[in-house]
Amino acid sequence: MKPLENLLVVDFSQFLSGPSASLRLADLGARVIKIERPGVGDLCRQLYISNLSLDGDSTLFHSINRNKESFAADLKSPTDLSAIRELLRRADVMIQNFRPGVIDRAGLGYAAVHELNPRLIYGEVTGYGAIGPWASKPGQDLLVQCLSGLPYINGDATQPPVPFGLAVADILAGAHLVQGILAALVRRGISRQGAHVEVSLLESVLDLQFEVLTTYLNDGGKPPVRSSINNAHAYLGAPYGIYTTADGYIALAMGSIVRLGELVDCPTLTTYNDPALLFDRRDEIKSILVHHLRQKTTGHWLGILESADIWCSDVLTWDRLFQHPGFTALDMIQTITRPSDGDQPPVIMRTTRCPIRIDGELLTSTQPAPRIGEHTDRLRHEFSLTSATE
Repeated sequence: MKPLENLLVVDFSQFLSGPSASLRLADLGARVIKIERPGVGDLCRQLYISNLSLDGDSTLFHSINRNKESFAADLKSPTDLSAIRELLRRADVMIQNFRPGVIDRAGLGYAAVHELNPRLIYGEVTGYGAIGPWASKPGQDLLVQCLSGLPYINGDATQPPVPFGLAVADILAGAHLVQGILAALVRRGISRQGAHVEVSLLESVLDLQFEVLTTYLNDGGKPPVRSSINNAHAYLGAPYGIYTTADGYIALAMGSIVRLGELVDCPTLTTYNDPALLFDRRDEIKSILVHHLRQKTTGHWLGILESADIWCSDVLTWDRLFQHPGFTALDMIQTITRPSDGDQPPVIMRTTRCPIRIDGELLTSTQPAPRIGEHTDRLRHEFSLTSATE
């Protein structure tokens, strides 16, 4: 039995942040009913991160909405809204990520839903919080990254600001929402009271930077200074970075430059025996490493450094990663099949599983992402919900 079995989640969210939270709750055993607009559905269905479409929906939608049911409802329809309210009376958790004020106009803001079901945990994701001059701005990942200052710690000093190549704000906000919901569920088990859990993309990506922001706040407000050579962390000294070798790349983390110089047979490095030099003269040290490490293969350097317990790593492509025994041992890939619809063949998709193990067991699922309104009729019957024909 999964930890969240018998919990009912009603999810109004779209795109990534909210759906990533309900995905994790579903992986942990919760039943997730996704509320979608009839005929349109979650806009993420058409949000392509490549040109690949599976059965009319983007791979992004498939990956982030597996293991859910779809209930088609028009929130402007009194009949549909009545059915939604009935669902919420039975629910344990509700999730929404509309812009501030939108859900209130539909009569489903926190105050209204709390009155309807005082035990419900109401989860809300915004872009920048519910107040302040940014509250109504589009909560889009790249925009949030840029307002948070994050791109100024990525890339080399000679480059312009470099954003993450992932929707890091969305996914982090979803993870933080799950943490808040789980904490509220624990409290509800004691007090029997619901809760209003709020997270924002901006606050989540600021929290991601808590290490470096704390340094900035306590170091006289000195701005981060990126290394000009192989920057991997604006606040760490040499040798921290990725270096070209004769046949690929090698990553070097923290460690003694003197010891590193001895192991790779580079006497020049052994002269940097003052720890302060690792930051003050990091580009100078990195430049020496750049020229030295490209003379031999990655395997050659790893053979020397790993046996000496130097923190280093190969830099794998996804193709090489998937073939590596270290990856296959994790059993991280699962296969999900969406049954055929009419004359269309079944859709088979490989995707990652939930990264959490419970009592040594992997949390996998076979239920695919739903088609728009796929489960509406069954859910109306199961929960005795009103319909337009009634």
